[in-house]
Amino acid sequence: MKCSISSIYYCPVKTLSFQSIDTCDVKKDLGMTNDRIFAFSRGVDLEKGKSMEKNPNERKLNNFLTLKNSPVLNKYNFTYNKNKLSLNLKEKELITISTDIDEEKTKLSEKLNELENSLAKPIFLLKNIEFPFFDTSNSNNIFNSISLINLNSVKDFEKKINEKVEFQRFRGNFYIEGMDAWEERNWIGKIIKINNISFKVEKNIPRCVAINLKPKTDDATLNLLQSLKKNYNHYDMGIYLKALEHGKINVSDSIQLS
Repeated sequence: MKCSISSIYYCPVKTLSFQSIDTCDVKKDLGMTNDRIFAFSRGVDLEKGKSMEKNPNERKLNNFLTLKNSPVLNKYNFTYNKNKLSLNLKEKELITISTDIDEEKTKLSEKLNELENSLAKPIFLLKNIEFPFFDTSNSNNIFNSISLINLNSVKDFEKKINEKVEFQRFRGNFYIEGMDAWEERNWIGKIIKINNISFKVEKNIPRCVAINLKPKTDDATLNLLQSLKKNYNHYDMGIYLKALEHGKINVSDSIQLS
């Protein structure tokens, strides 16, 4: 098997952003540095929001803004750099805040409400570096998760349905090339190494209706979730990794199965 990382992405804000990088730091029992360290609570009061911010066991997916419950947000993107968080629309910066100042975080929440008054209110920007807002963060098994997508699996899916399937729909961290389609499903429970850093392959990634959204739009005309089930008898795309060591991962790093 000769496969390598073709691109790396992280989402500073849970589900609502997608930022390309050439290298990243991973930490044992945490995951990728800065990935999903922010989230917007949805329809809960500030006290409940603060509880969700601090305690992963208090988190329920429906209490966060996500593309599943708020697809109108798919046209926006967030970028994060040196404690500055920016909300962007079509590459235009709409607002930038300092994430260490509560008043600034409130301004960002108010800006989102101003732009999209259909959002369930109230919303609050939450931040937790120690326990990021991963989809797996309310699990008893793992708090950290790094998602890996095999680009050949995406291409096989494209061929099956005869439609263009943008890889960005799956919002993965590591995209890899050079291995057979769906081979990653055989890695569950095994250890892989990337740049000599060990990762445990935890599970397949079950997908939701958010993958139906075309990147940077609210177009959901393709029912990819239904197509996955029809063609493969599952709703999965990609695998979750658990970092077993600290280290640095770069684009073009090779992947070895231990």
